Amino acid sequence: MSAVERALAHVRTARGTYLDELIEFLAIPSISTLPENRGDMTRTAQWLADRLRGIGLETVELMSTGGHPVVYGEWLGAPGRPTVLVYGHYDVQPVDPIDEWTSDPFVPTVRGDYLYARGASDMKTQIFAQVKAMEAFAPGGGFPVNIKYLIEGEEEIGSPNLPRFIETHRDQLACDVVLNCDGGILGKDQPSITYALRGLAYFELEIATHEKDLHSGVFGGSIRNPIHVLAELIASLHDADGRVALPGFYDKVRELDEEERRALARLPHDDEAWRAMAGAKALYGETGYTTVERVGARPTLDINGIWGGFTGEGAKTVLPARAFAKFSTRLVADQDPAEIQGQLEAHIKAHVPEGVSWKLHGHSWGPGAIMDRESPCMRAAMTALGEVFGVAPLFKREGGSVPVVGIMQELLGVDSIMLGFGLSDDGIHGPDERFYLPNLYRGVETYVRFLGGL
Repeated sequence: MSAVERALAHVRTARGTYLDELIEFLAIPSISTLPENRGDMTRTAQWLADRLRGIGLETVELMSTGGHPVVYGEWLGAPGRPTVLVYGHYDVQPVDPIDEWTSDPFVPTVRGDYLYARGASDMKTQIFAQVKAMEAFAPGGGFPVNIKYLIEGEEEIGSPNLPRFIETHRDQLACDVVLNCDGGILGKDQPSITYALRGLAYFELEIATHEKDLHSGVFGGSIRNPIHVLAELIASLHDADGRVALPGFYDKVRELDEEERRALARLPHDDEAWRAMAGAKALYGETGYTTVERVGARPTLDINGIWGGFTGEGAKTVLPARAFAKFSTRLVADQDPAEIQGQLEAHIKAHVPEGVSWKLHGHSWGPGAIMDRESPCMRAAMTALGEVFGVAPLFKREGGSVPVVGIMQELLGVDSIMLGFGLSDDGIHGPDERFYLPNLYRGVETYVRFLGGL
């Protein structure tokens, strides 16, 4: 019997114990953003550290970050074999609005095939499944690959200390591939892997034309209105085909080849269902691309908020002194957020009239990423999914951002395999978050086969 066969036999014998242990993990309110839960954060990190020691890792420690600790572990007893760095996070979102939960978010509850709790899908169940896969190999006397763990406690607050931590511990974290368990699949029975993620650059702009609000009857027609200037500027950010008009914005965007377009066209997507899910009157986007391509493979610029002047009840004939907007760009691989800010500044400078002042502030950004679909590690993941689910997995691009993937590429020089089992209707960050329990067990088996396949 091979090591993988022994591990799978162990999983099928032990799976009856998994649910109680997972419930214990989920019951700890590890809300990273709330000061009153700081003790719970440490307790959760220690809970994970104890499990890593229990499966036989040589080194396990809680490492300081300046914020919530990183749980680090390693076992390097397989010389000559690949080294896998497992990434995950143990923190969760706040539970508000609490009155919209059917059951207590920290009293994990099974209803039908689902387990309801905060963190059930995002992402405690997924890192738990990976640890259980490693545990299944332990009785056989060792693991099939060298393994390292980096489980952070600040993902839900933007991972403010993670880039510095990775850079400072670059040698310690050296690996051949990252296994990122913070992912999802297309459907309960349709496995998939995300191979591309968009990045993010978020800005705030202030436009000013005079020192203080003025009477529009006295000064109207003789002084520029900053809201008018801002509106004209916003209108200039896109052309008639839905393309972003910043100079050089598309210079580093990789065009889709025909093979990749065919692969994306095979995804189970329906435009009408997408429109209905959004509650929109019609779909819109860059000319020449499908909805799937627009969401996953093309960059965007969106206005997220705009304000200025009088917005209260009734009338006030004010000529405001300032107008503001917040906007974000979703960036694809190779686009540099700092370069995007420079392009945006150049565009503003070219379009704001003389005598108008402006300030642009960059709030946050993270890189996009694209992974090699043909790498041995990616093939091992696709093979494992197909064997466990019994259907061929699909590749997909994700429109959202997981900055750690791009950070790992930049600082460690390795791709991430986004191997997770969440579903789009799991309700992450909202009330009644849940996880489909059959995929807990299939997830453990997939991780076993993936690690063995490496």
